[in-house]
Amino acid sequence: MKAFFKAVAIIFVLVVVAFCAFLLEVPDSKHGSDRAIKEWEVTWADRFDPNMSVEDLERLPGWTRVEKGELTPEKPDGTMAMWARFNIPEYDSGTPALLFQKIYGSHVVVIAQDGMIYESKRKYKYETNTILLPLDRSVEGDSVYVGINSGSRIGLQGEVLVGDFREMQNSYIKNNMTDFIIGCALIFIAVVMLICSLFLKNGFISSWFSLCLVILSSGILVITYSSFLYSLYGKYGDVYVILFDLSLVVLLPAFTSFFESIFGRGYKSIITKFKRFQMGYSLFCILFMIFNFLSRNQFYDYYKLASMNVLGIIMIVQFVLLISLSTFYMIRGNQEATIFSIGFFIFAVLGLIEISWFFFKSTYYDLYLWKWGVVCFVITLIIVLGKRFTRNHEQVVEYSKQLELFNNELQRSEKMEIISELAASVAHEVRNPLQVTRGFLQLLMAKQNSSDKVYLSMALEELDRASNIITDFLTFAKPEVGKVTELNVLNEFIHIEGILVPMANLQGGKISVHIPQDLYIKGNSSKFKQAFINIIKNSIESLNGEGEIQIWAYEKDGEVSIHIKDTGEGMDEEVLSRLGEPYFSNKTKGTGLGLMVTFRIIEIMNGKISFTSEKGVGTEAVIRFPALKNA
Repeated sequence: MKAFFKAVAIIFVLVVVAFCAFLLEVPDSKHGSDRAIKEWEVTWADRFDPNMSVEDLERLPGWTRVEKGELTPEKPDGTMAMWARFNIPEYDSGTPALLFQKIYGSHVVVIAQDGMIYESKRKYKYETNTILLPLDRSVEGDSVYVGINSGSRIGLQGEVLVGDFREMQNSYIKNNMTDFIIGCALIFIAVVMLICSLFLKNGFISSWFSLCLVILSSGILVITYSSFLYSLYGKYGDVYVILFDLSLVVLLPAFTSFFESIFGRGYKSIITKFKRFQMGYSLFCILFMIFNFLSRNQFYDYYKLASMNVLGIIMIVQFVLLISLSTFYMIRGNQEATIFSIGFFIFAVLGLIEISWFFFKSTYYDLYLWKWGVVCFVITLIIVLGKRFTRNHEQVVEYSKQLELFNNELQRSEKMEIISELAASVAHEVRNPLQVTRGFLQLLMAKQNSSDKVYLSMALEELDRASNIITDFLTFAKPEVGKVTELNVLNEFIHIEGILVPMANLQGGKISVHIPQDLYIKGNSSKFKQAFINIIKNSIESLNGEGEIQIWAYEKDGEVSIHIKDTGEGMDEEVLSRLGEPYFSNKTKGTGLGLMVTFRIIEIMNGKISFTSEKGVGTEAVIRFPALKNA
């Protein structure tokens, strides 16, 4: 049932995430294809002059028509800039605006008849632009020129929309808020977890802190990868790029560290060694990043090689290693590895689809699905950590129960030791006077008439009862087994049955014995009979009229198990838990010594005894001894 509710909770979370994705990511249909620029023309230039006039741009050669959805024509050798032009359609009401959903370039200008109306020049290495540009009505029907300069990816991709500025601004913000919501949520979770880590014990700090770093760096990656951030606050672009690179080099070793804290060091400490290598390489990348930043990107090509190409290879090796180990643990029945593998599989499939599409589009594609893979994966990591905490809590509870049992057993042993010493001293001191008194009473009984003999007989019976109690005391205080021999369990119970059947018949009950002939144990016959007579007498006394006592035995796992089950009045949990305590008895004239002696005899014979009982139903005693194979 617990597993069912956990599965329902996980499915519910995933459904909520998918629903939020649908609400946030589906574009607003009101600003769709009916207001899109259907086609434009492009040409290439060997130099980029953002101050060119419309007349100069019109004289550029090689204008090529491109329809919406087509890839930008391949960049010719020797060129460094691209120009695109299209006509602005007439717009009926409101303030017209242009929305360029995606432009690849580090330097972008928009020129109309009146000159430059927009310019963005980025010194940092992020080339994806999303531009919302309000227009003057004077440009309606005229041509607009877009100039783009870039060292790598270049072109006008995605849709170019024309519409009312306010409506398009709302649509623009709505369609780009997903990254901020996901990223901020992850960062918030990580901050809360970091605060909670102040109250954790050292045993949980490693896995908890590693997961915090994974979630925090994932959130920063999602936010700083979004073009929306650079479009709104482009002047801080250097900071965003640094945060993106820093989060990436922190994420990878933190991820490996979390895996190590959950699943261990791996075969020949391979996880630990790989984590240390990652930490060293991440430190190298951070130092290289600082050096490249201080040198104003003079070594950017080398830094890109180290932080993208080489780091990408390390990432692939890491993913292959971790998924292989988690699959191995999953096959061995590790539930945490199963959860981890499911989350990682979702992340890997989404990543593989996007990377394949990225190269199919000749790198003119911005990764989108990966962030949802990150969300699903983070959820599974949190589940894994929560499951680990739950298991540790269960272990603590189990250890507490065992400690309580140990303390109870220790207290019982201390009580037994004290009572043993007291019983031995009292029994020795009291037995001799009792024997002398009994002798004198027997002499008086021989000389008295019949009326006085009744009272003397009663006195002798009470002295005999006191002597039996003292004998029990001595047996309890000095539980010596005596001569140890090979005992046939069936033969012993034949004698016990012969002694107790008349007593059971007087109570209106019956005894049935079903014991195989070939069960043997080691022990003292007299003590064995004494212990089981005490147990069966208690069962007979609990019948209170008609009832049955069943006795059966068998051998299993190297032990001889003897069951004694009655249909008597039974006991509640409180009485059951106190059986064997010194001087505890639920009988009116009971001393509690019978079961005390029984427990000590069974203990000295290397046996174990346990009771189960239900009030009004009956009681069952199970006694186990080491089995002895008959030679």
